[in-house]
Amino acid sequence: MTYAVKECFLTLQGEGVQTGSRAVFLRFAGCNLWSGREADRASAQCRFCDTDFVGTNGVNGGKFATADALADQVEALWGEKLDRRLVVVTGGEPMLQLDAALVDALHAKGFRIAVESNGTLPATAGIDWLCISPKAGTDVVQRAGDELKLVWPQEGIDPAELEGWDFPNLLVQPMDGPAGSVEASISLAMERPRWRLSLQAHKVVGLA
Repeated sequence: MTYAVKECFLTLQGEGVQTGSRAVFLRFAGCNLWSGREADRASAQCRFCDTDFVGTNGVNGGKFATADALADQVEALWGEKLDRRLVVVTGGEPMLQLDAALVDALHAKGFRIAVESNGTLPATAGIDWLCISPKAGTDVVQRAGDELKLVWPQEGIDPAELEGWDFPNLLVQPMDGPAGSVEASISLAMERPRWRLSLQAHKVVGLA
């Protein structure tokens, strides 16, 4: 298949359990919950996305004809260091494009593969670290993984229900923008001890 990549760059992971880790971010274009166009936001299933995933015109973006070609791009951005190679595959919705061929190609180059998904599509086999970020009103089929990240507050999501899903790490992250989201997230973590507060550290320090 041809892979449509919005952007791909070397940075530090800014969210979740692996915050601060050196990583290549591989952002696929496209999502199944929103077109990415502002004109469609009000009718989208996910209305609070803060990411541009439209097109292939971002940093090191483009269309890649093979899994090996895309894996070569990821390796080139990482550099010659062989230890603790990490690629974070995101979007949009990465499960629309991440397939067995790309998983194998990245593993062959020594990368651990971390993925952030909305959970409405089954996870591709072979992922090393799976983060699911559920959106209210959607049918989440992937209810097991390594990390569950709840953007908060969201009407229509019950944190108590999510605690029954199979995730060892439960994180609550303030929704970017709305007033009171930080306080609401702190309150949730204080009231329900299984949850930990996650902040978007990359925005604090000015990383992409």
